[in-house]
Amino acid sequence: MVNIPSVSIVTLNWNTTAITSDFLKSINDFCVYPNLEIIIVDNNSRENPTETFKQIRQDVVVIRNDENLGFTGGNNVGMKHATGEYLFIVNNDTEFTAGLLEGLLDIFKKYPDAGVVSPKFHYFFKKGTIEYAGYEAVNMFTGRNGMVGCMEIDKGQYNEIKVTNYAHGGGMMLPRKVIDQVGGLPEEFFFYYEEFDWCEQIKRKGYKIYYQPNSLIYHKESMTTGKGSPFKTYYHTKNRIFFMKRNMPRLSFAVFIVYFIFLTIPKNSFVFLIKGQMEHFGAFWKGIYWNFNRKITFN
Repeated sequence: MVNIPSVSIVTLNWNTTAITSDFLKSINDFCVYPNLEIIIVDNNSRENPTETFKQIRQDVVVIRNDENLGFTGGNNVGMKHATGEYLFIVNNDTEFTAGLLEGLLDIFKKYPDAGVVSPKFHYFFKKGTIEYAGYEAVNMFTGRNGMVGCMEIDKGQYNEIKVTNYAHGGGMMLPRKVIDQVGGLPEEFFFYYEEFDWCEQIKRKGYKIYYQPNSLIYHKESMTTGKGSPFKTYYHTKNRIFFMKRNMPRLSFAVFIVYFIFLTIPKNSFVFLIKGQMEHFGAFWKGIYWNFNRKITFN
């Protein structure tokens, strides 16, 4: 009898019961993988969504947190409860397609050095348009990077399996053994840049990050945080600096800081002020301040 590895799907819910319900329905519609566990971690939503989710899929495991632990803490709770040999950390604002899990698992069969793998991402509301086909390296000056193929029409131009710089935080599969070696997501990040930092830690253990074009997922993108919220401004600023501090050589980090002080701070401050976006202005500076005298720690 062929051994079918167990897979645990871990996703978060925070005041998005309808979105998570659609996510579960897409698993029912497109996923026939036989050895599956589904864990939804609710980050202290206003209402208990358990019964709603159970009506869609009786075997779903719902864990309710007493507070919002963010993307990192919430997923770490789910990973601690998961029993699968492989864990698929995936956003609740996604839609599965046929063969998604099978394609991801195939990477670990073919490539012993695989530590993480992400599928190809299309935009849910622009199906056929690529969001992610791998990640470029983080720029030493800006602390930012881009997704390979982002906003391109998918004509098969990224249909080769390849090693990439980072997994997509909206959908990444890891073997349990890798999580046991590296630990969970770095909780100091809470939200944004956490998957980049996690991937850097995984690469330090000798593993590689893979992109699997034979697996496709649709992403609704920023359904929980909003595209331009002060929340996002704060965490992008805070974690951009923190990621660079933790993961770049000293010289590279020094170059980044010079760029940030003389270009990023004046530009962003001016834009927020001229637009009257005082909440964003405050969030931006709060993110900078958080990094003052912050000790660098690793899992």
